[in-house]
Amino acid sequence: MKPLNTSECKYDLVSLGECMVRLSPPGHGRIEFANTLEVWVGGGEYNVAYALSRLGLRTGFISRLVDNPVGRIILNHGRAVGLDMQHVLMVPYDGVGKADRIGLNFTEVGTSVRGSVTMYDRGHSAAMNMKTGMIDFTSIFGKSRARWLHTGGIFTALSEGTAGVVLEAVKAAKAAGTIVSYDLNFRSKLWSSKQAQATTKAIMPYVDVLIGNEEDFQKVLGFEVPGVDDSIANLSTSAYKTMVEKVVATWPSIKMVGTTLREVRSGLVNNWSAIAWCEGRFYESRRYEGLEIEDRVGGGDGFCSGLAYGVLAGKSPQEAVDLGAAHGALLQTTRGDTSQINLSELMHVYGGGSARIVR
Repeated sequence: MKPLNTSECKYDLVSLGECMVRLSPPGHGRIEFANTLEVWVGGGEYNVAYALSRLGLRTGFISRLVDNPVGRIILNHGRAVGLDMQHVLMVPYDGVGKADRIGLNFTEVGTSVRGSVTMYDRGHSAAMNMKTGMIDFTSIFGKSRARWLHTGGIFTALSEGTAGVVLEAVKAAKAAGTIVSYDLNFRSKLWSSKQAQATTKAIMPYVDVLIGNEEDFQKVLGFEVPGVDDSIANLSTSAYKTMVEKVVATWPSIKMVGTTLREVRSGLVNNWSAIAWCEGRFYESRRYEGLEIEDRVGGGDGFCSGLAYGVLAGKSPQEAVDLGAAHGALLQTTRGDTSQINLSELMHVYGGGSARIVR
């Protein structure tokens, strides 16, 4: 897996997906009792491009937003870190949101024995209404060119239209020599396992880097591992490795598979690490025991972006998975879905640096 040369491409990475506005009570408050809500921006695919822009790469975002003040929250958020938003379609607001609107989510940040909770209000969004032909992917990947495309199962699940757009994008990217990563990200609120499998299997032949955990492989790809209970609470690392080997045997085009390993000790303390398969070998990251968490939302996207950074920077698979785990760990030390981490902070933790005060 060799990325295109930097000099040949306008972008190091572009992401295709939906971005929403998140509303959260301050601290660990409850939505039901909130009289103030913090405004954050985030979306699985958007988060990856945003994070890599903060790490100094040239990134872009492809989506569809409503041209109103809420839509411009997202537009301005991306532009503030240098994320290219020119491929975001801005559509007129009809005054009430019957045709298109900005998706919202309400998120409580958990603590102690109470986990974090997200409630979606994302139906009939502008991104959900995307259809094939709206985006000129031939121009993006064939003319401007990009070294990497990232997209995933949340955007694919939104509608038949978005599923078609994803397939259109990965075909164009693959034809241009762009690395394609896909985060399976199964969400039962968006679609059934049967729907996920029927749609995703058409996308898989175009994927180079697959992100997913054991539930994703079962629900989205239809793989079963003997001896694993329905709750998937007792899956060992060896069982996960067995599942990965089945996946890559089915789709030989896949060159890397990655996932995070999270053990929840409380709402604010997790054990955290990551594992990656690359061209026949498994690589395990440093393990972050007792990771103290400010906000766990977006940790998986932090891993994705750190992993992609490693590959794009020419690092070894071991270095890439370590960068992914370190970035995911750091991202969870701040509020909101998107990264507030810069490259020097990432390299400090990746290199084993401590949390001693800097002054």
